[in-house]
Amino acid sequence: MDDIKYMKMALALAEKARGYTSPNPLVGCVIVNSEGSVIGQGYHHKAGEAHAEVNALAAAGNLAFGATAYVTLEPCSHFGRTGPCCEALIRAGIKRVVAAAGDPNPKVAGRGFAALRAAGVEVSEGILAQEAYKQNEVFFHWILTGMPFVAVKYAMTLDGKIATANGDSKWISGEESRKYAHYLRGIYDCILVGKNTVIKDDPELTCRLAVGKNPLRIVLDSKLEIPLTAKVFTDGKAPTMVVTAESVATTKITTFTELTGVEVFQVPIERGELSIKALLVELGKRELSSILVEGGSQVQGAFLDDSLVQRVYAFIAPKIVGGANSLPPVGGLGKAKISQSLVLRQKEIQCLGDDILITGRVGKEEKVCLQG
Repeated sequence: MDDIKYMKMALALAEKARGYTSPNPLVGCVIVNSEGSVIGQGYHHKAGEAHAEVNALAAAGNLAFGATAYVTLEPCSHFGRTGPCCEALIRAGIKRVVAAAGDPNPKVAGRGFAALRAAGVEVSEGILAQEAYKQNEVFFHWILTGMPFVAVKYAMTLDGKIATANGDSKWISGEESRKYAHYLRGIYDCILVGKNTVIKDDPELTCRLAVGKNPLRIVLDSKLEIPLTAKVFTDGKAPTMVVTAESVATTKITTFTELTGVEVFQVPIERGELSIKALLVELGKRELSSILVEGGSQVQGAFLDDSLVQRVYAFIAPKIVGGANSLPPVGGLGKAKISQSLVLRQKEIQCLGDDILITGRVGKEEKVCLQG
């Protein structure tokens, strides 16, 4: 059989649920009979609902006996919100399972493959493993580190500016880029900005230009100086978390928490700034597995200085602003030498209207269980 062909189909199925399965992985499954005909397809639609294998088996019915199942991630072997998928495959009489990647979740991590083999099911691993890893980079990072996958997004001019010297920034990117940015908001669990962005622009921080769920809105404000009339507090379109310093008075915090859908989370001050790592640890505990950072120069720089970024989305518009005091996308401490620069790998470049989007991974490869 053409294992690559059917695995590509399974990966495409898994992609349909992007933005809805968090903190669980995206998984697709295709069941093929001995003649090479697809007899069942399924994917994991939403966290808490039936897994991809179960949906594909339901579509195949009795025809699944003796067939091959192509699945993008190792079938689970434990009871969670749903039953073990490897047992469902065994009961259905699946003869062979072809998997793209092993599951790094300690509750699975090879146990699914072992259970299938123990039941006499032939198992092939590593088919399009790198594609499966990329598709589930958020899940792999969260399960391995306990912290959300962090992506930094910004739009800049050709000469590397996100605002003029007097602060004007609308609009650097074009309509297609803005639509794509809203798509990103819809597939990440959280969106984060600094207080200056809220005070200056009064944004909604929703995905109103694209189909998707609105993310949790997170605003960094060490002294709680944002006006209570800001849209992120009053529009009711999504919950908002304000991150502030541990030293802020309780009475001031109460003023914010009395607002509907608003939470205040306090973190320590480190090197004169709010502890971003403390925030990420808390978000990870809450099973919020991804965060899109749309802050200004200072916020982006803080995340990058602390090596807390996994992906960058850089929208580049064919415009030149000039000016020594115009704002760059990344502030912070920066690097002392060019040789210390952060380098994007696994780069992708695409045109969005007149703009160019460059995206890629930052830092070292995470060690994941691509094969059991």
